[in-house]
Amino acid sequence: MADARLSQSALARGIGVDRSTISQALSDQGARLPNAHVVGACAAILGVSSDWLLGLSDRPESAADLLTQSLTLTEAPRALVDERIFGWHREAAGYKIRHVPAGLPDMLKTRDLLDWEYSPHLGRTTTQAINASADRLDWMRGAQSDYEIALPLHELDSFIDATGYYRNLPAQTRLDQVDHLLALTDQLYPRLRLYLFDARQLYSAPITVFGPLLCVFYAGGHYIAFRDRERIETFTRHFDRLVREARISARDLPAHLAARRTRIR
Repeated sequence: MADARLSQSALARGIGVDRSTISQALSDQGARLPNAHVVGACAAILGVSSDWLLGLSDRPESAADLLTQSLTLTEAPRALVDERIFGWHREAAGYKIRHVPAGLPDMLKTRDLLDWEYSPHLGRTTTQAINASADRLDWMRGAQSDYEIALPLHELDSFIDATGYYRNLPAQTRLDQVDHLLALTDQLYPRLRLYLFDARQLYSAPITVFGPLLCVFYAGGHYIAFRDRERIETFTRHFDRLVREARISARDLPAHLAARRTRIR
């Protein structure tokens, strides 16, 4: 009532009851609980939930407000130059970040690979995409956050063999990229851990789980972000299963990359 700047009389008028009904509800002297209609009407006028008024929830927001806050939809650019996703990374500093990328992770790519990938679509803003990827990697180096990445095996094989999405990617660009991955996984392990899972056994949409704070799906043109604890825990367990059942562990990745490198022609 104080936050809403309402007196007992004003609240009573707003819900159509006598002032004594509000006084009784506020009294500590053996007060009788108001009926459901009164509780619901009070909640509506005060902008809070009935459950909170009855002591059944520690969140005063209404169910509609909680849903609005727990689920957001924002546009996703072609390259990760969006300050929004970088803000999510900064918000989760100190927590483990779990990431299933849509392809090879941008922040682990060489400049030549980013240029090949984004120049046909972004033109001049390709430089922004390249700089954003470098910023993300620099952030990870200093943020004191563990970063786990789970990537489908076939994505790496497609890159190595220049098939599918990576068709016509020059051999030298692929060789340099593998060498770059080998260097980064050596420099940043164990804070950066990259796992390869078999998509025929397990599937995952592109998703990032920012500690216990947030999980974000990448849907192509948009990010779908959840903040409610139950969904975050569900997708955390999903990611941890990808890691647990990975065909190639973070420890075995360097040897796997080195062996795959010999296939590049």
